[in-house]
Amino acid sequence: MILFPAIDLKDGQCVRLLRGEMDAATVFNDDPAAQALAFQEAGCEWLHLVDLNGAFAGEPVNGAAVEAILAAVSVPAQLGGGIRDLATIEMWLDKGLQRVILGTAAVENPELVREAAAAFPGHVAVGIDARGGRVATKGWAEETDVEVVDLAKRFEDVGVSAIIYTDIDRDGAMGGPNVEATAALARAVRVPVIASGGVSSIDDLKALRDSGAPLHGAISGRALYDGAIDLQEALRIMRA
Repeated sequence: MILFPAIDLKDGQCVRLLRGEMDAATVFNDDPAAQALAFQEAGCEWLHLVDLNGAFAGEPVNGAAVEAILAAVSVPAQLGGGIRDLATIEMWLDKGLQRVILGTAAVENPELVREAAAAFPGHVAVGIDARGGRVATKGWAEETDVEVVDLAKRFEDVGVSAIIYTDIDRDGAMGGPNVEATAALARAVRVPVIASGGVSSIDDLKALRDSGAPLHGAISGRALYDGAIDLQEALRIMRA
């Protein structure tokens, strides 16, 4: 399994939100590129980036910060937030991003996911963010009646490289991930699933690793910044 350290971008800074609330942001670093380089130097093999402002605006907002990160590191990075059309996808891939994450677009414009996955094989992931098993969109501000597994299955055969599943109620709350729901999703689809939301301890990583489901990786943010998870130990566990 791969550990994806999260760099969430708000107003050009590296922050963490509590349960997706923009007014509950804690700034951890005002130099996202330096933070990204620190993760790389610690041995991380991937980075998970989120343009939080972009998720609400529907277009890239923290582009300068993302470009600075891409210029600073050599490890691959994936980005979500504000990516709603083919031109934006192509723009980010041309700038060196390894993978774009389509979240709101997966619900509102599923054909975009299909077109992008066909045009850029291996470089498109679907982000599924949910409360109580129901998908939320537009930076988690709007809830839908779409169920997680139903949405995932729509893209099972179109060539997406991964599904990033976030339990919003767990995100940033340091209460542990929804292992059961994440494992159930991984068993239900053939697309690699990455766990996100609430990963706050070494035990959480072990629980995901040992869930019996074919999980591809886990994303952690606040716990790495707070020191609740020792990064070196986490990397050893995920590689075991």
